[in-house]
Amino acid sequence: MHVRGCEWVVDAHGCDPERLADVDALRTLFAHITELLDLRPVADAQWHRFPAIGHTGGGVTGVCLLAESHLTVHTYPEHGSLCLNVFCCRVRPDWDVAAALQPVVGGTGLSVRVRRIERDLASPASVALAERRGLHAR
Repeated sequence: MHVRGCEWVVDAHGCDPERLADVDALRTLFAHITELLDLRPVADAQWHRFPAIGHTGGGVTGVCLLAESHLTVHTYPEHGSLCLNVFCCRVRPDWDVAAALQPVVGGTGLSVRVRRIERDLASPASVALAERRGLHAR
């Protein structure tokens, strides 16, 4: 396999519901992740806040386009959980996702599940063609 990138799929439970409904807190989370992983946003993140459910603020979806690909978050304050996705077309070392989440959205009993996926973005034939043409992966 020709690894060209990686993706982190994160599910976190036990988050602070108020922080999950707070766009400014989520902006802080995106800024921390982009700095930590040396990512390069190509535009400002876009945010959508959903209507409140009962006594809980509505969830938030955020998307940030990166030169490396994308960073997304979907929050569920009514469940104290969030789903985070970071996709990089350049391989990055593992990072402590729970430590990045805790100060921004963590509540008591934060539980984080991380799945790292190595992405094979090129078929063997396309890699061979690129090498013959003298092209290099990003």
